[in-house]
Amino acid sequence: MHGLDGLSAATKVPRCGPLEVLADILRPVLAAPPCYIAFSGGRDSSAVLAVATSVARREGLDDPLPVTQLYPGLPETDESEWQEAVVRHLQLKDWARLVVGEENDLLGEPVRASLRERGLLWPPAVHTKVNLLEALSPGYLLTGEGGDEVFGARRPAPWSHLKKGTSVPRGRAVGPALRSALPGVCRYRLALSKWRDADLQPWLRPAVAEEHIRMLAADEVSEPWRWDRALLWLTRRRSAGVLAHNYGLLAAEHGISLRIPLLEPAFLASLGRLGGPVGFPGRTAAMAAVFAPLLPRAVIERKGKAQFNRAFMGRATHEFARDWDGSGVDANMVDPRRLRQEWLSDSPSALSSLLLHAAWVNSDSEGP
Repeated sequence: MHGLDGLSAATKVPRCGPLEVLADILRPVLAAPPCYIAFSGGRDSSAVLAVATSVARREGLDDPLPVTQLYPGLPETDESEWQEAVVRHLQLKDWARLVVGEENDLLGEPVRASLRERGLLWPPAVHTKVNLLEALSPGYLLTGEGGDEVFGARRPAPWSHLKKGTSVPRGRAVGPALRSALPGVCRYRLALSKWRDADLQPWLRPAVAEEHIRMLAADEVSEPWRWDRALLWLTRRRSAGVLAHNYGLLAAEHGISLRIPLLEPAFLASLGRLGGPVGFPGRTAAMAAVFAPLLPRAVIERKGKAQFNRAFMGRATHEFARDWDGSGVDANMVDPRRLRQEWLSDSPSALSSLLLHAAWVNSDSEGP
């Protein structure tokens, strides 16, 4: 993985638009085929596929190959309508569709084998990538990772509504705009209240949950006010770096070079220059400003996205949870009873998945 080492404000970036920068990033990748695109049909992977296809045809290179994993029997994962619309729009002849059964469960046998070999990884779903990588020949793999953060509304979004006169009533944007400009200590208190109300990890002991909430609030407050600077701030966050590092090492084991173009600092700098200090009102406006020439309007403006909770935490997870005796996690930090309830629920939270792996790895019966 390249490009997550950060980019200072003084770094010189070619003064061209985001599409041109993406083209420069992807051109050498497409010139060394095969080039695969992890294509879910969501807006981010669709955008990467569209740009790569455009560059390949302009340069007389082979089309990239979209690779999609399908989960029969789980309708909430089905994005076939959107996938087919994008492939049809781009007039792609080849499309690899891989049917996935229970092997992508976070405690499916392939994932258990990966846990035995590699131990705990973050994010835990990286272990499931083995199934995808084993289906590919050596080459390049591009993903749309990071799109939610890059194109989603950032701190100055309310000011963008005010400045650019969007459909959001001015009165509704004034309050959020003023809150975004408050001193850090005030925004920290507001963030604490928000995360406490969210109650995202009810299996944590109260003191541990409170400590985590304070860390989340501190991280939120550290975001720069300017949108263009906030984009580069994203590249310095541990979540982006650890994902790229771990996924990249796993891909390399299979002779595959991973690239995450939407998190490349050169692209983010160019996008920041396009959006300026206040950026865009939201995700759709940001994506339209960049990808409107390449994707159908309906794809750029689509609402909602697929859910994969049951795909990753299904039968194998439930079987382990039913027989789990509470060992393998620190009971001073975690309530095992509440955690077990989460794993047995109809749609377990992905936030509990690292504890699931820890419990399995450290269990007496099935250690590595």
